[in-house]
Amino acid sequence: MTYSPEVRERLETDAKEIIGRYPKTRSALLPLLHLVQSEDGYVSDDGHEFCAEILGLSKAEVVGVSTFYTMYKRKPAGEYHVGVCINTLCAVMGGDQIWSELTEHVGVGADETTADGKVSLERIECNAACDFAPVMMVNWEFFDNQTPESAKQLVDDLRDGRAVSPTRGPKKLCSFKDASRILAGLPDDLAGDGPAASGPSLEGLRIAKANGWEAPK
Repeated sequence: MTYSPEVRERLETDAKEIIGRYPKTRSALLPLLHLVQSEDGYVSDDGHEFCAEILGLSKAEVVGVSTFYTMYKRKPAGEYHVGVCINTLCAVMGGDQIWSELTEHVGVGADETTADGKVSLERIECNAACDFAPVMMVNWEFFDNQTPESAKQLVDDLRDGRAVSPTRGPKKLCSFKDASRILAGLPDDLAGDGPAASGPSLEGLRIAKANGWEAPK
């Protein structure tokens, strides 16, 4: 199966805009993989062929890149892709317990999607938010200071269509496909929406200012 003429035209228009930002066309491969993922919910065979053709690469080159990075999915992700951090700090703060209870509650494991297509789960090695451990992400938006109970409630709300708001960032949670489009470099203009860094993230800065400390020059 190949993309319909309408989809192909739309993807080509977006791809040309993205490619134009780079001095060499092949440098646009990563964002273009996000672009085709925004269409299919994963990087499909059609997506690989589209990227190869428009960038003048072999399909093997494209597949080699897409299968190296975990952010590119090999099968359809859920409308809400939920990542649970199980790296050291999050793990000892409860991340391992969250993962164990959440997978049992939802009935799917790592890189699997619920039968209704609503939720997929992933074990994340680090969300770069250790100051709010244990942390989860939904479509790459932060949900801080989680517990097994709050994690299960979050997933239930997502599956039932109830509105949820990330701890930081945009107040409205977008779909996995929309998030992939944003990562392709086609923003939704909501980057400045919602709360930003606060609390523990700024504690070091507060202490430095209180003591008159400055960075070495």
